[in-house]
Amino acid sequence: MKLVQVLIEYANYSLDRPFSYIYKGSKKIDVGFRVLLSFNNRELVGYVVALEDTDKSLEEIEAETGFKIGEIIDVIDESPLLSEDLLSLADEVADYYIAPKISVLQCMLPPSLSPRKSSLKAPKIAYDLYVRSIDESEHGLTDKQIELLRLISSVDQVLKREIKQVSVLDKLIERGKVEVFKVEKRRLAIPNYEYKEPPALTDEQKAVVNQFNNSNDRVYLLEGVTGSGKTEVYLSLSEQVLKEGKSVLMLVPEISLTPMMMEYFIRRFKGNVAILHSELTPGEKYDEYRKIAKGDCKVVIGARSAIFAPLDNIGLIILDEEHVESYKQDTVPFYHAREVAIMRAKKHNAKVILGSATPSLESRARAQKNVYHLLLLNKRINKQELPETTIINLSDYRNIDRDSYIFSKQLREATENVLARGEQAILLINRRGFSTSVSCRKCGHIFKCPTCDIPLTYHKTDNMLKCHHCDYVCTMPEECPECFSKYIMKTGFGTERIEEEVNRLFPEARTLRLDSDSAKIRAKIPSIIEAFRQKKADILIGTQMIAKGHDFPDVTLVGIVLADIGLSMPSYRSNERAFQLITQAVGRSGRKDKKGIAIIQTYNPTNYAITMAARQNYELFYQKEMNYRRMQSYPPYTYLASITLAGKREDNVIFGMTNIIDILNKEFGDNGQILGPTVPYIPYEKDNYLRTALVKFKDYKLAKEILKKIVSLYSGKSQFHLTINIDPYNF
Repeated sequence: MKLVQVLIEYANYSLDRPFSYIYKGSKKIDVGFRVLLSFNNRELVGYVVALEDTDKSLEEIEAETGFKIGEIIDVIDESPLLSEDLLSLADEVADYYIAPKISVLQCMLPPSLSPRKSSLKAPKIAYDLYVRSIDESEHGLTDKQIELLRLISSVDQVLKREIKQVSVLDKLIERGKVEVFKVEKRRLAIPNYEYKEPPALTDEQKAVVNQFNNSNDRVYLLEGVTGSGKTEVYLSLSEQVLKEGKSVLMLVPEISLTPMMMEYFIRRFKGNVAILHSELTPGEKYDEYRKIAKGDCKVVIGARSAIFAPLDNIGLIILDEEHVESYKQDTVPFYHAREVAIMRAKKHNAKVILGSATPSLESRARAQKNVYHLLLLNKRINKQELPETTIINLSDYRNIDRDSYIFSKQLREATENVLARGEQAILLINRRGFSTSVSCRKCGHIFKCPTCDIPLTYHKTDNMLKCHHCDYVCTMPEECPECFSKYIMKTGFGTERIEEEVNRLFPEARTLRLDSDSAKIRAKIPSIIEAFRQKKADILIGTQMIAKGHDFPDVTLVGIVLADIGLSMPSYRSNERAFQLITQAVGRSGRKDKKGIAIIQTYNPTNYAITMAARQNYELFYQKEMNYRRMQSYPPYTYLASITLAGKREDNVIFGMTNIIDILNKEFGDNGQILGPTVPYIPYEKDNYLRTALVKFKDYKLAKEILKKIVSLYSGKSQFHLTINIDPYNF
């Protein structure tokens, strides 16, 4: 009999410890296996973290532990799911982010292998059935049997389903002339791009590669203006690493960027690439994960969770557009792919490249202190000048087009000129939907999400009101639920409204829209991007998905329809986000041999994030924003941790959070600053009231011990649900 320690699949603090079970079965069982068990009268999946043989009886074990010991129902796996490297990484991530270990393990594994009950119904290995000849002698066969046998013998193997003469095939199988065998099927069809000879590196690119090769530093920040050829540096360094027999992990922040980066890497490293991101089906993820784990490829391209890909002997980890916030997970375990990449690189003695035209302030500050090695690409690869940028003040009536409250005179004229020249334009507004707020004109009632208590957005395409936080939807009502008035008012605008306005003002123009609504059908993202690249449309309208990384040679105009979106958000990062988005968007214009222009429409024409983004002046923005961060004691001058308490009763939650703040003030003393309790932007979620507190500190080790005390005090209280987010992005 074996005494087994398992983690339960529920990812909360109160269950973040091993539970003891016994196993009497004959199947192989070891650390890293999933097991089926009963917990609190529910059948769940557990993950084995320790086990030992024992001669003691169940009664003796229960007497020693003081607990009733359950029995494992079944062993699910035949081998450990994770390598020692990844198990060690899971411990490090769980410890740094003060997260339940099972939540990290669930992030690491695809749905089919995850330590969850749902994994038992997830797709497993898929096979194709093939037929091959094993005896070519034709004695005693009919003419039809001889014909089919000769056909099969003429090729190495043939798909069984392609053979139409089923009865004839059955006879050949029966007589031992042919055999049926299984071949594992890949459900993800990776395009068969032709190899493309790499372009010669520019002098600036060569200098960056040489600096990288001649340094023993662990982490490198590659800061390069938009269009400076960062991708070719990634490819060149990856080629070097692969020649050394090591593997490469290439991360991109947005799924929309994956197809383009995938094409670059497949062309260069054909047959040696795997893809991992959240838009793959469970079956595709399972196949790609197994392909990587078996060592069938040496290059993995993916979004945030690909940082946990089961690659061996990693030599290089790349994070493209490292500043993008999607690298930070917004649910437990709240990890940041950049920090996990550095943890993992240390275990493999690998190097990390963080690439961006607008690095996060944390990364740039670390580079300034030589914690990261700074590499610079200051020129566009074709020596083309940066776009000529104009800021349009929407508060000045002289700029307003009488025929449109969305387009200024300048943006409309510029769009007309681009269309007349047969070139392309990108119009960006970082807000999807048609109208951003719907209210009753008579009584003032605002239509809000019943789950999150934030205003719903109207989507004209399907005549629905939608919550952009929890995905709640409802049909657009015909009357107010409060006063029954039929005077419903829609205000604000998003991508759908821009698209309608473009179609009205420029009826001859062909348009495409790319936002998270149009991209809900997974094949649409690459098809929309490729259609625009192939000039099947004149104007691309979209959210931030179109602002990063894309290379459209015929785009000579970028119009930012409303640059103010996000500036009023209650976050210390609001200016940084605006600067990065505007800079990245402007950089899509004039990337080849044609001069580009950019027009930025705003009600805040003097805001430094907007003016410096228009000038593409990262250095000046960095200095000004760092002064603000220093005065306000925000990162990179301090660490942050947010604490959120949720519960069914609002008075309980307020009392609980007030008590937590008292404890924090007492424990931290002068070593930290506690802000709160505050009502978060999403004040009510999943039938729970929320309150948050923010802790600023400089001593991470001290803070971790204090925060773990809070966890131990509150994790066992059933009326509360506690979460801790280390290095939060949205506060």
